[in-house]
Amino acid sequence: MTAHTTRSRSAVTSFVVASRYMPVYIALVLLLVVALIWAPSMLSRTSLIGITPAATFLAVAALGQMLVIMTGGIDLSVPGTFTLSAAVVIGVGYVGPGATDPNAKVAAAVLTAIGVAALIGLVNGILIGVLKLNPLIVTLAVGQIVIGIASQYIRGLGSLNAPPPGLSGWLATRHFGLTRVFWIGVLMTLVLVFVFRYTTLGRRFQAVGANPTAANVNGLRVNVNQIAAYVFAAVLFAIAGILLAALRGSPGVGAGAPYLLGPIAAVVIGGASLSGGLASPVSTWAAAMFLGGLDFLMVTIGLPSALQYVVFGLVIIGGMLISGDRIIKGVERVLRERRRRPRDGQVVMRETG
Repeated sequence: MTAHTTRSRSAVTSFVVASRYMPVYIALVLLLVVALIWAPSMLSRTSLIGITPAATFLAVAALGQMLVIMTGGIDLSVPGTFTLSAAVVIGVGYVGPGATDPNAKVAAAVLTAIGVAALIGLVNGILIGVLKLNPLIVTLAVGQIVIGIASQYIRGLGSLNAPPPGLSGWLATRHFGLTRVFWIGVLMTLVLVFVFRYTTLGRRFQAVGANPTAANVNGLRVNVNQIAAYVFAAVLFAIAGILLAALRGSPGVGAGAPYLLGPIAAVVIGGASLSGGLASPVSTWAAAMFLGGLDFLMVTIGLPSALQYVVFGLVIIGGMLISGDRIIKGVERVLRERRRRPRDGQVVMRETG
């Protein structure tokens, strides 16, 4: 095999892999075009500042869901984990009216919320990775339990609905016109990019998700990877809940409801393989920004709430239709057909009798 042939095959492989992530960037361009035509005010600096926090909450939760989907699973306990974490950071962070330092418990509140979420993820991971229960049913059931706990906890908070002022003030600080909430989302995305691309642990995690059977034969602990995915995913759900609570106060029991399907939609639109293995943190983040922008666009143009649900549902279905797996199969089919065709000027000889 010549060096030219090797480079050609490498280029084709890179194109095939990259093609699965193209739709999300096309969708972003189309969103910008539609906004320029029907809602140019959406592209103003004030509007962009308003869009980014909500889109970041979704993006961080989507990164967590991405980790689970990379193992071939799914996590429907997001709303419960999200809501309970948001409530815990407010409840634990409260120091009372007579306290000299209203921010004395900020670190304890954040660590407690993350710890509770990690425990939820650990339960999911053990039930799925060790006991081999169905992830759809398990996480839905665990999510219902957590929602019940969160509801009782929020009821116990009473009228307490403000996060520690130091936490909310720190996150609301702006850099280049955008709050630290947005930059935290960017940082987490870059951390995952680094882990997957430059660490053995990250590459092994992707390999196990892409082919669990082969990984098991090679001595890799598939169940450990599954448990780790659910734990770290739950931590990301908690961080998203903490960010929301810090900026908006007590979330209420239904605060996590939009994060049941939203993160899954972002992962799918971002080109992840639903069978496990391949995913892009950057494309997942971009898909979350797209969904956040789409939601803001529908509100800006005055679309009725009923139609907003319809549009959002159609976008999810569209994302499934052009999912990364389907794109890869389509591109591979086209390349195979091209290989089968005789080259220009080449005569196909047939034996005559």
